[in-house]
Amino acid sequence: MTHELDQILISSSQSDFRKRLEDLRGRLLSEARFGAFDEESQERQEKVRDILRDVANNGYEAVRKYTKRFDKVNLSRDEFRVSQEHLKETHKKMEQEYQQLFASIRKAIENVRRYQADIFIGNKKQNRHAGIKYTPIERIGICVPGASAPLPSTVIMTAVPAQVAGVKEIVVVSPPRYNKDIHPVTLAVCCELGLREVYRVGGAQAVAVLASEKTIRKVDKIVGPGNQWVQTAKNMVSGAYAAIDSVAGPSEVLIIANDKAKAAWVAADMLSQAEHAPGSAILFTDSQGLAKKVLEEISRQVEQLDRSRETTQCLLKYGGIVVFDDMPGIIEWANEFAAEHLEIQCGGESNKIAAKINNAGAIFIGDYSPVAVGDYWAGPSHTLPTGGSAKFFSALSANDFIKSTSVIEYDKEKLAACADDIIRLAEIEGLDAHARSIRIRQQD
Repeated sequence: MTHELDQILISSSQSDFRKRLEDLRGRLLSEARFGAFDEESQERQEKVRDILRDVANNGYEAVRKYTKRFDKVNLSRDEFRVSQEHLKETHKKMEQEYQQLFASIRKAIENVRRYQADIFIGNKKQNRHAGIKYTPIERIGICVPGASAPLPSTVIMTAVPAQVAGVKEIVVVSPPRYNKDIHPVTLAVCCELGLREVYRVGGAQAVAVLASEKTIRKVDKIVGPGNQWVQTAKNMVSGAYAAIDSVAGPSEVLIIANDKAKAAWVAADMLSQAEHAPGSAILFTDSQGLAKKVLEEISRQVEQLDRSRETTQCLLKYGGIVVFDDMPGIIEWANEFAAEHLEIQCGGESNKIAAKINNAGAIFIGDYSPVAVGDYWAGPSHTLPTGGSAKFFSALSANDFIKSTSVIEYDKEKLAACADDIIRLAEIEGLDAHARSIRIRQQD
């Protein structure tokens, strides 16, 4: 019996194999960059630019206008910032009502804090050098998407690395889409982490608040996920007004699996990303038998989902089950796709394959390491590069919240030993004053 998802199967035996693979990658890149060069994207950029300019010029009144328009909430000036009393009351209530959940949240926080401290270069004495000084960024902003469901993991995975790095001021922005407020679990986690500056604002206007001085004191770096409006705004303010983590597109998973993998598990992992709609889910395998089993499992499992139709459409557009001739070909293309999440389910070969992967946001090795472990628990931040940007961006970590400053200290003898060399280099570049600044010290 045929199924519409049969068309996502791509095999090296097909004459147009490479073209289909390149077309799939092209669709992922376009989606991750929000169609950067099409007319719709250009219109969005103009609208975002107007929002940024409006908030920068008119402050709270512009924020109130856009919050009313996009979130259907008319906030007074006093309601813009979440009060300390409300944070504490919400935390107390959530802690009492969801004791087991908060026990899990605290364990997750501890896991992330421990992992981030272990990898933090500012804590490693062997990485200290007389010629460099590490300083925490003073003030950062975190974008937390708002929906009917809470996203406490986003707060944990962005704020905890910053705290490990020593960031003093952490600002959280999130739209008031839960009963005209930020979801109480999100607020409770903010309070649990000691975050005191939380604002009811989302979208491009939230980025504008963080990047300008009209409403609050601007931040130095903006991190966190968001829709195409948030990401476009982050991209626009990047560099001139604040640093950003990266421009993140829809979530994606690429699974490398051989005939040792369990088809039902692979299918479940693919669907866990595709249900984001948009979200990309791709399998690379050298086993025709596994490919067919996974396709059967996906076709069966997708019918059991609440968002079955949306997930199916997403798989048709951004999904693929790709059968290669051999593992070297898989590794080459996996590095080319540079996926956000890369799972390797190849039995005893999994670690050997992982060692050959150079481009991925996060690598999940073995049958018992699904993406959800990284999303919530293991310790690395789940804020990861998407759309092939893992070739040049990294997972967010504590090391992204510090800046390095070169430290140079020469005495008279040390300068004298290299003075002639410096003078020659300065003079060949026509910078006489540079040379003179060295020469004058030799005359003392």
